[in-house]
Amino acid sequence: MSDGPMRDASVVVARNADGLVALLSADFPAHGGEYLFLPGGRREADETALECASRELREEAGVTAQQWRSLGSHAITLASRARVHLFEARDLTLGPQELTEAEQDFKLMWWPMDEALQAVHEGRFLLPAGPLALLLAEHHPSEV
Repeated sequence: MSDGPMRDASVVVARNADGLVALLSADFPAHGGEYLFLPGGRREADETALECASRELREEAGVTAQQWRSLGSHAITLASRARVHLFEARDLTLGPQELTEAEQDFKLMWWPMDEALQAVHEGRFLLPAGPLALLLAEHHPSEV
């Protein structure tokens, strides 16, 4: 059961100067193992979708970005009006992760986009927003 109304979420494709993408991995025992995902999470009450994306990127990956591009937004489920907002972040500055106790096993890695997309095809992502964001970022690359 839900503990309240579903909130919007944001997910970020963060690309460094070499074009590598920030990926996180963690073990999800209820789903049978370790999966990949992009930085992201639920929006707090006082945040815009972009502010949420920026906060989640900083907390989960230790990254701040100067350039942001919207990749669109999509319904999280048919039963909810909540949306997931997808972003691409560039011009990155790296710092320490700010993980919560529940996120302590999040491992940050930097992957080439083609390998991240191959992982999508291999079913190595648990949730659909990350793969969708990767595909959208790659299909319409920014002019950097």
